[in-house]
This record gives sequence, C-alpha cells and structure tokens, in this order.
Amino acid sequence: MTEMPDVILNECFARDGLQHEPTVLPAADKAAMLERIADCGFRRIEITSFSHPKYVPQFADAVELLDAVPPRPGVLFKATCPNPAAVQRALATRNARPPEEISFLVSASEGHTQRNLRRSRAEQWRNVEEMAALAGNAFTTVGTISVAFDCPFDGPTPPARVVEDAQRYLALGVKRIAVGDTIGSATPPRVRELMRLLQAELPPDVVVIAHFHDSRGTGLANCVAALEAGITYFDTALGGTGGHPAEIAYGEGFTGNVCTEDLATLFEAMGLRTGLDITRLRDAGRAAETLLGRRLHARTTRLGEHA
Repeated sequence: MTEMPDVILNECFARDGLQHEPTVLPAADKAAMLERIADCGFRRIEITSFSHPKYVPQFADAVELLDAVPPRPGVLFKATCPNPAAVQRALATRNARPPEEISFLVSASEGHTQRNLRRSRAEQWRNVEEMAALAGNAFTTVGTISVAFDCPFDGPTPPARVVEDAQRYLALGVKRIAVGDTIGSATPPRVRELMRLLQAELPPDVVVIAHFHDSRGTGLANCVAALEAGITYFDTALGGTGGHPAEIAYGEGFTGNVCTEDLATLFEAMGLRTGLDITRLRDAGRAAETLLGRRLHARTTRLGEHA
C-alpha cells in the first residue's frame, strides 16, 4: 500500500450500511465481513459506531468488534461518535484496540437537527466542540455535514451555511470534511458548484469527502461531478446499503449510499486507480448479500450473469 490511488473510497457497510437493519448481526459475522472488505485494498473503512447501545443496539458490540479486527498498515478504521459520551467510549479503547479515525456530525439545517439529533444546531455545535476537545490528537477526526444540499424539513440548504460549518470544523482542528447528500436530492451542477466553493474557501490541506446517497439514482453522476470539481475522497457502501435510521421517516423510499462495487468499476473504467481488487470487491458484495439474506442494489456484481 505504498502507492497512493487516484481516488480513495471509504467502505461504510459495517456502520452506515447496517444502522437501520432490523436484525442485529453477530460480531463474529461483522468481523469476518470487515476482514474481507480490508482484503479488497481499502485505505479507509467505517467499522462501527459508539452510539449508546440502548438506542442503536446494532453497535453494542463496538469494542468487541474493534478487538476482533486487527489494525492494518496504511488503513484507517473509522468509528462514528454522535456525542461526547461516545468519544469517551472511543478513548477508553486506547489500551486495547482503538479506531484510527472518528467522525463527528452536524446537520446543516435546524429541522433535521431537531428530528435526527433531538437538539438545536447551537446545542449540537457545543457538543462537537466538546468532542473535538476530548479527542485531541488521539485520532484522525472527520466532520460530517448532513443535508448539505437539501433538508426534508427545511428545504434547500444555502451553500454558504455548508461553508460556514466546514470552517467551524476547521477551527476545531478537524481537517477532513464529509459533505452529505442525505436524501439523495443533489444534481451534478449543484455538486460541482458546492465542491468548488468549499475548495475555494478552505485551506488546501483540508480533505473534502463526498458522501452521497442514491435515492433518485443520481449517486454515480454526482460522484463524477464531485471528481470533476477536484474531489478524490468518497464514502460508499457495498450493495448500496445504508441511509438514515429507520425511525426517521423522510418519505423517500430507498435511501442507500452510493454503491461501492458500481462506483469502483466506473472509476477504474475511466482510467482512475482505486487501489481496490475489483474481483475481490464483487465477491465482498455477494458476501454482503448472503449476510443480510437478500439481493442488494449493486449492478456490477451481476456482470456476466444471464437474465
């Protein structure tokens, strides 16, 4: 893993992909899946969340899972931390197997903050300030901005607010900013505009990450638009799994992430190096289907099959 790929895909199946699955999967099954994912050549992998087990039982095994998946040279395993208590749980793993990366979350709209986090934006930013202070230099930190294009409750999000949130993260020492199209409503022109604006307003050492959902079938097109605007980091999930927690009803139907297998295949066909073994990646996609017991949304795992 000495040569840097042209694009970096962060595989989110084990966290974002599983967060609204009704069945809690055994930690051993998740660990085996994560090892398979790591064998594909990913440099960033979302491994779990330190959400409170009472509210998100899927991730009650966070510490057990981290212990079951050994570190790999050149790979950042990321854990989501929704609040200061979650950061404290992440810090408590440092004598065992800590994650290399943790992420914080703000919503760019008041309505989504109230519905998804049950607090105001001002309150959530105070939480994030506390989380960043707690984390210090113990982890690589990522700041996620949800509903960066549109909010299902408040309507279109002003691009200036996304820039403001990114700059607030930067002021806290967070230099990786994930821009979330949470309801999959973005279009390529809007993506290019926002990504170019962010890069113009942020220092060159800030990494902007495209986190798109495929609710309207535009996820791949939006990733290409982000690429055209200079973005090289992307969040994806095997089989297009994931999306908002099941109890937050947006009325949007399918909410999954951009499909890893399909985006990696597209980028490779465009002559870009993903650093991924595409054959192993497609095998991992089929393994994810077996694990969840249903056919997922990847197109390219079916290449060569007869109808």
